[in-house]
Amino acid sequence: MSLWTSLEPASATVDPGGSTTVRLRLRNTGDVVDEYRFEVVGPLAPWAVVEPQALRLYPGTTGTVELTFAPPRTPDATAGPNPYAVRITPTEHPEATTVPEGNITVTPFTEVRAELVPATVKGRLRGRPRLAVDNLGNTKLTASVSGSDNGDQLSYDIHPSNVQIEPGRAAFVKTTLKPRQIIWFGSAESRPYTLAVQRSGVAPLDVEGSYVQRGFLPRWLAAFLSVSLALAVAFVMLWIAYQPQVRSAATERVQEAGVSTLPPAPSPSLDAPKAPSAGATAPPAAAGTQQPGGAGDGAGAGAGAGGGGSEEKEAEAPERTAATAVRRLAAEDPGGRHICYRAYVAGQGWTDPVCDGETTGTAGSGTPLTAVNIAVSGTKGTAGNAFVPNPGSADDTGHYPEAWSSVADGIDNYVGSTEEDAPKMLGFGINVDGGNGNVCHSTYVHGDAWLGLLCDKPGDALDLTYAGAYDNDSWIEAFSLTV
Repeated sequence: MSLWTSLEPASATVDPGGSTTVRLRLRNTGDVVDEYRFEVVGPLAPWAVVEPQALRLYPGTTGTVELTFAPPRTPDATAGPNPYAVRITPTEHPEATTVPEGNITVTPFTEVRAELVPATVKGRLRGRPRLAVDNLGNTKLTASVSGSDNGDQLSYDIHPSNVQIEPGRAAFVKTTLKPRQIIWFGSAESRPYTLAVQRSGVAPLDVEGSYVQRGFLPRWLAAFLSVSLALAVAFVMLWIAYQPQVRSAATERVQEAGVSTLPPAPSPSLDAPKAPSAGATAPPAAAGTQQPGGAGDGAGAGAGAGGGGSEEKEAEAPERTAATAVRRLAAEDPGGRHICYRAYVAGQGWTDPVCDGETTGTAGSGTPLTAVNIAVSGTKGTAGNAFVPNPGSADDTGHYPEAWSSVADGIDNYVGSTEEDAPKMLGFGINVDGGNGNVCHSTYVHGDAWLGLLCDKPGDALDLTYAGAYDNDSWIEAFSLTV
């Protein structure tokens, strides 16, 4: 080797958005004049500047090159140690390339942004805003979400109430607002509220929103009912006050004439009717009445049969699947991306289909899922597979027993089994077309509660996200999906 090198310092620290400089000293220990070219390699290479980029040294002389590292204040600047190297290529002897190595530690920083979508919601009995939480820092974010308002006028159902977000990713929190008192009549009232994103040891990030509570019945209906009630009461009072008195003069005239109004008593009859004898002939049946054994039996039977055949049986309602639910959303929002799904709970059957981040399954019941039905719109299709126990595995993990199932938009995709002896699902893998969004999920695993929100990489058709556990002794009980 005809070159001696030294990095000063070999390890350095830099804050995102700042810069640090490392000096590279080198000496030409050869016997010819040579020119050296420099190139920084490693994860910090995009943010490194070499000055000068080439250096010419005579034999036995020493030169210095400055390496300036300036990582941006973005999630791309990963916190922690980041090794790098400088490739030094001699012009005269390119085969004698030297690569000294160093280390730059990027300090962590946290930056969180939250936004309500929409900021104002309207309703009579509830409102459903969504809170988008973005992790703009370079470390994993763990936070809880809670709601509050002045006067405790609203109740809050927040899911999930705890989130874990990787750097550069976002999580969506579904919130259901319910007023504690119903406005039966009158105009709408605005109820401001606050959703707080709380991190350990840091002041909460408050996001302001407004819930406009509408009256259950319009104001004009209240006025109409009041006027109607008043008119009804007035009519009853007038009827009672002016009810006409009706009297009969017939009784008075009879009494004046001294005539009794009672009818004369009947005189005894000499010819009393005799009781019918046991052998008397029964009276003929009325017209249209069926007599046992008579000729009318056949007609009566025919009439009964005709009456039964005219009753229409109720047609069974078609099964509501994930595809029927997602087609309805696609018709309402043709340009959007949607995902609908339902779960087959062991011993209970299919749940009703839900969409876009709603929860399905029986979280906390201990009952496993054995099959999942998924359908999408606006993503050019989806693919999935069920992950089930593998008792024969050496590492006590499950496996994918079947090939991946891939379908187009608006088509039901089924993974798992609904048979009576079907194996429990440890979890399932899913992805959508790489150019049309990505899949995020939150999963409730038996014995491990709700896991954090996870997503696959957007724009990567070969990437997938896995919802569930891996051990043979665990299983999935509930989940939610978004695209």
